Amino acid sequence: MTTRTRQSLVLPGQAAAGLAPAEPEVLSIDQAALLQRLDALKAAPSLDLVREGVVRLRQSLTGAEPALILTANEREGASGTVELGQAYLLAELAQVADSLTLERAVYYLNRLQKALTKVRTSRINDINLNRWKEYGDIDTNSLWIVDRRDRSGVHRANYWGNFIPQIPNQMLRRYTKKGEWVLDPFAGSGTTLVESQRLGRNCLGIELQPEIASYSQDLIVQELNPFEVTSRIAVGDSTSLDYTRLLAEAGQSAVQLVIMHPPYFDIIKFSDDPHDLSNAASLEAFLAGVGRVVERAGAVLERGRYLVLVIGDKFSKGEWIPLGFQTMNEVLKHDFLLKSIVVKNFEETTGKRNQRELWHYRALVGGFYVFKHEYVFVFKKK
Repeated sequence: MTTRTRQSLVLPGQAAAGLAPAEPEVLSIDQAALLQRLDALKAAPSLDLVREGVVRLRQSLTGAEPALILTANEREGASGTVELGQAYLLAELAQVADSLTLERAVYYLNRLQKALTKVRTSRINDINLNRWKEYGDIDTNSLWIVDRRDRSGVHRANYWGNFIPQIPNQMLRRYTKKGEWVLDPFAGSGTTLVESQRLGRNCLGIELQPEIASYSQDLIVQELNPFEVTSRIAVGDSTSLDYTRLLAEAGQSAVQLVIMHPPYFDIIKFSDDPHDLSNAASLEAFLAGVGRVVERAGAVLERGRYLVLVIGDKFSKGEWIPLGFQTMNEVLKHDFLLKSIVVKNFEETTGKRNQRELWHYRALVGGFYVFKHEYVFVFKKK
């Protein structure tokens, strides 16, 4: 079963209450015994007997002495174990019990048995589509309400301008399989590399500033590497480095996902280096630089795989600059098609922290709205 890191994405209706999904409880179940119980339910001559059987089965899963749940010692010697989210399994059984006809109950039981015995994944991820209801923590909506940053493990919020770990976590799980390769041309503090390592994806990051690259590599080493994947940061200018050579050094010729979180033009100055895109002489120069990165990244990205761009807009001299969409259009010039646009909220930034009333006043005076969102653009290589 794919390991899934807890998210702090919440549904729009949950946001006001500050709620986040609870950590899902995973059950280790004797597969053969569960399948036998489901076969018995399918053979029941009436719907009432099916419902009675479901009640007994639930007790075998959640009662004081759950007969179908394996202990750690039992799992070691078991010939067949299946791991299922408790909420998912109980919801499936409830659907069986709520059926209005015996035929429909048998249909749901057959579907559950299929989920227990067969894995169906796509070319681009490890999501078992026969058990798609288990992936409730993978957000498929275009609006992400994020109540708080993931600060687990080595994740830090002390690098100005880094993005929240939940973004690469969601993208990695949607668009890669375990063991595949990810490219991050703007590695920064290593957020993408840490999430890749946790999820069993190899990652090559590129960082312009040697001291930041060293700091991030030290952090990554401190993070657990349960799948023994490669997490490497190369120092250099992502607009001119030879990505093919860098991958060849790792024995690879291509990547399966690109995640880009470039500077938002000149909103934050990350260094004094003239090659730093936050020091671009003009908006046109910034977009051209992003285009060079996309061209190089696209050259090593497998056809039919995905590129993710995370960026926001800016406000300058009384004018809203649609930087996100301008950068989106730059990517579309390089053999990509647009698959999705996610709008992600953020409640505060370093520049606005503890100044909410002041920004409210400024917005009223200036006739504008205060930024509380950025974009996650998802592209597919043609």
